[in-house]
Amino acid sequence: MIVLPGTSIAAAQAALPLNALENRILLCHATGLTRVQLITRAEQPLGAEEAARLDALVARRLAGEPIAYIVGRREFFGLDFEVSDAVLIPRPDTELIVELALERLPPQGRLLDMGTGSGAIAVSIAHNRPDASVTALDVSAAALAVAQRNAANNQARVRFLQSDWFGALAAGERFELIVSNPPYIAAGDAHLSQGDLRFEPSGALTDHADGLSALRTIVAGSPAHLTAGGWLLMEHGYDQAASVRALLADGGYREVQSWRDLGGIERVSGGRVAG
Repeated sequence: MIVLPGTSIAAAQAALPLNALENRILLCHATGLTRVQLITRAEQPLGAEEAARLDALVARRLAGEPIAYIVGRREFFGLDFEVSDAVLIPRPDTELIVELALERLPPQGRLLDMGTGSGAIAVSIAHNRPDASVTALDVSAAALAVAQRNAANNQARVRFLQSDWFGALAAGERFELIVSNPPYIAAGDAHLSQGDLRFEPSGALTDHADGLSALRTIVAGSPAHLTAGGWLLMEHGYDQAASVRALLADGGYREVQSWRDLGGIERVSGGRVAG
């Protein structure tokens, strides 16, 4: 056992083998205390059950499991999201597509989020734009269950559909904006066997092909579900912007461009259908 029962909270925090932030997160999770309470109750001893819970949590992290899966939560766009191994962990880079969508979504606009996962994109947009009509699709029933809870917990009105891409949409159903963070890592990419990606659902990470097949499907199918002049915005890999812009241009989209994330990487590309 890393920390013995009876050890003070302060001593336990100092003894844990992770970085300071992760030590604090896991100690809060094991004890049920807030960050402030860790300070105000620094000399409080850990009970046997608390010490055992903390030991198990630290062991999971040392085995490489992502902190977000261990505690079951992740903040995204200022909101609290439930996460599990049924969904990708929302990342700060993806906030870019939310910002771009909010800039382009007209009053009372209709938005479609394809491959919603935890619902991070759809719920963030719906929370910030309660006037909008937001629909979110995912092929995974387990992911949709997580997304539905996130919508409820964040007071966001979202229509969820289980769908293999456009399959569940009514013919002729149209939106002013379609957004997606689809699987875009190519099969065999070394990153799939590294870090947090080892624990995340592979079907949400890779298309098991060249990394562009899902993006091709979305580019090809979106015009039938966009209003005149409607936008398509897609997140993609760090080295895929030029390829995605080519897909959009070949598909007849106008105003094709890419936008950079906080790290300066072209992370989102998009365009408009003919008006």
